[in-house]
Amino acid sequence: MCWPMWQKDVSAEYCKTCYRCQKENKATGKRLGNIIKSQEPSRPRKIFHMDWVTGLPPGGNKSYHVLLVIVDKFSTTPIFFPCHIDDTSMDTALLILNRVVSWTGIFTKIISERDPRFTSALRTNINQLFGTKSSFSTAYHP
Repeated sequence: MCWPMWQKDVSAEYCKTCYRCQKENKATGKRLGNIIKSQEPSRPRKIFHMDWVTGLPPGGNKSYHVLLVIVDKFSTTPIFFPCHIDDTSMDTALLILNRVVSWTGIFTKIISERDPRFTSALRTNINQLFGTKSSFSTAYHP
């Protein structure tokens, strides 16, 4: 034969880029679970997404370099709060209580990543106090 490694070359290169090959091949490995659609709010200011934006250059007279971003799921309206990287879960909870709950009223659910500031016992206590629920998203989940 003039092409001794043709099987390896064809399967490794051609099949990876061939649309029909990719479409016809059955997926191997674990089957993924069903996608569960998250609850849609019936009105504004009831379900919020919360995340941190870090790595910002210091700004403002107190040299803030982190943003706490809270987004209303119904209207997709964002609220931005400048913070410090070393703010504790107590600082975050007080910020939410004084700046968000005082403006929007008590929300029913808050969705966030698994940051230690969001998974602390303090958050559990706040959820019990206000009767809210918590959900956690996966990393880098928009």
